[in-house]
Amino acid sequence: MNFTTIRWDHDEGALVLLDQTRLPGEIIYETCRDFQSVAEAIRRLKVRGAPAIGVAAAFGVVVGVQHSRADDYASICREVDEAADVLAATRPTAVNLFWALDRMRRTVREHRGVPAEDIKRALLREAQSIQAEDETTCRLIGEHGAALLRPGQTVLTHCNAGALATSGTGTALAVVYQAHDEGKRIHVFADETRPVLQGARLTAWELARAGIGVTLICDNTAAQVMKEGRIDCVIVGADRVAANGDVANKIGTYGVAVLADAHEVPLYVAAPFSSIDLSIASGHEIPIEEREATEITQGPGGRTAPEEVEVYNPAFDVTPARYVSAIITERGVARQPYAESLDALSHKVWEPYVTG
Repeated sequence: MNFTTIRWDHDEGALVLLDQTRLPGEIIYETCRDFQSVAEAIRRLKVRGAPAIGVAAAFGVVVGVQHSRADDYASICREVDEAADVLAATRPTAVNLFWALDRMRRTVREHRGVPAEDIKRALLREAQSIQAEDETTCRLIGEHGAALLRPGQTVLTHCNAGALATSGTGTALAVVYQAHDEGKRIHVFADETRPVLQGARLTAWELARAGIGVTLICDNTAAQVMKEGRIDCVIVGADRVAANGDVANKIGTYGVAVLADAHEVPLYVAAPFSSIDLSIASGHEIPIEEREATEITQGPGGRTAPEEVEVYNPAFDVTPARYVSAIITERGVARQPYAESLDALSHKVWEPYVTG
């Protein structure tokens, strides 16, 4: 990739994020030197995508204690918990956020009795490990998913699940990038993804920069291109997957899944195993974030709705497992029945994590 989504600045002791709210017009990097600015960047979608949110939050804990004067375990533990609590409150749906923060809290507790400066270094190492693991995860998701694609196929995707949403090549788009590298000549139809236009602003931008053929369509064009036989499969990411295979992803994914089923087009979900939440039985238990009305009433061109209108703006929806043809993870590909296949993958040792 010819851009960096998330970078740790060793010299500054700060987190550097590509501000995705400025794309595609401007490539602007924002430097976060405290956990409050990291939390705000997550809340305002300057960094977004479940894996990237998890990585950013981990480094948010690091910047929260980098310049701490705490000189005992209890004090630094309180500071880590404070930072983690604020970061956890930013976005409720993406489970990677809580997974990453749990790892940071656990790191502190595993270093009880250790000098504060050593704990700070351990937290930085853990955040860097989370980022490195994400890069490897993206590569493996791409390899597993590309095996499902035939040369010359056309993929429909919704929202952005690419390099902008991760530390690597993405989840859904990692499959496309890998297939492209294998010479399969994949073409992508990208839903614009209202109301924030992640498909138009982000997916189309990064695919075009990577030299991969991409056609941008309005969200309400998906049914027509499927009817015309232009779509061979749908690949989307996920912010959380329940134990039964129900999938929470960007609002509109459920509608795309129903359309794909009606047109006999397979729908694949690509997600790191950290997005699989086996603690919840079904999608009914997934909390759905609601965002501010202005995302709908005041688009990029100005006000698009009367001021007094009532707005309902959920950021995600839940696609029932019956519409999902397969779930692609770094540990392998799960298929129906997901309660069994996801549980089996949860017990599979992922070799890149084994350090000996």
